[in-house]
Amino acid sequence: MEDNMDDSQSQKGCKECCERCVGSLPWASLIATILLYMGVALFCGCGHEALSGTVGILQNYFELIKNPGELLDVFTIIDILKYIIYGLAGGFFVFGVLLLVEGFFTTGAIRDLYGEFKITACGRCLTAFLMFLAYLFFLVWIGVTAFTGLPVFMYFNIWSMCQNASLVDGANLCLDLRQFGVVSISEERKVCTGSEKFFRMCESNELDLTFHLFVCALAGAGAAAIAMVHFLMALAANWGYLKDASRMQKYEDIKSKEEQELHDIHSTRSKERLNAYT
Repeated sequence: MEDNMDDSQSQKGCKECCERCVGSLPWASLIATILLYMGVALFCGCGHEALSGTVGILQNYFELIKNPGELLDVFTIIDILKYIIYGLAGGFFVFGVLLLVEGFFTTGAIRDLYGEFKITACGRCLTAFLMFLAYLFFLVWIGVTAFTGLPVFMYFNIWSMCQNASLVDGANLCLDLRQFGVVSISEERKVCTGSEKFFRMCESNELDLTFHLFVCALAGAGAAAIAMVHFLMALAANWGYLKDASRMQKYEDIKSKEEQELHDIHSTRSKERLNAYT
C-alpha cells in the first residue's frame, strides 16, 4: 500500500515538474528562433551555392573571365556577397541566442516572479533595444528578400526559354549580359537560341540547380523576415508585461509601506494606552 502511494506521489511530482518546465518555456521566442535559424541557414547555404553556380555559368557558357585590371567586376561582387552571407550567418546566430535568452528571463520573471529582471529599468531598456533591433533587421530582411528576387526573376526567364526551346526555335533570341549590367557596354557577352552554347547550358544541371537554389534562398529570406515579425510581437508583449509588472511592484511597495505605517501607529497607540493605564 505504501509502495503504491509512493509511486503515485512520484508520478504526481514528475507531472507537476513537467508542467512547470513546459509552462515556463517562452514558446513564442522559441518558435521565432527556430524559424529564424531555418531561414538564415536556408538563405546562406543556398545563396552561397547559387552564387558559386552563377560563376560557373558565366565562365563556361558566356566565356567571362576575371580581369586582373578591374577592381570591381562581377566576380569580385560575387565574392563580396559571399562574405556578406558569412557575416549574416554568424551575426544572426548570436542575435537569435540573445532574443531567446531574453524570452527565457522575461517568462521566468512574469510567471514565477523570479528575480528582479521584471522591475529593473535595465530589463525594460534591454527589451526596448531588442525591439528596435528586431524592427531594423526586419527591414533588412525585407530588402534582402527583394534583392534575392532579382536573380530568381532572371534565372526564371532563362529557364523558361530553355523549357520552351522548341517554340523559340525560329526566333533569334539572345541572352546579353550587358542588359543585366554584368559587363560593360563595349564588351559583348551573349548566348543566342539555336547556338551550341545555349543548348549545352539548357541541358546541363548547372542552370536548373542554380535556379532552384536561388528560389530556396528567396524562401529562406522570407522565412527570416517572418521570424523577425514573430520576435517583434513577442518582444512587444514582453515589454508590456514588464511595464505592468513594474507598476504592480510599485503598488505592492506602496501598499506594504502603508501597512507598515499603520502597524507602527497602532503599536505606538497601544504602548501609550498601556503606559497611561499603568
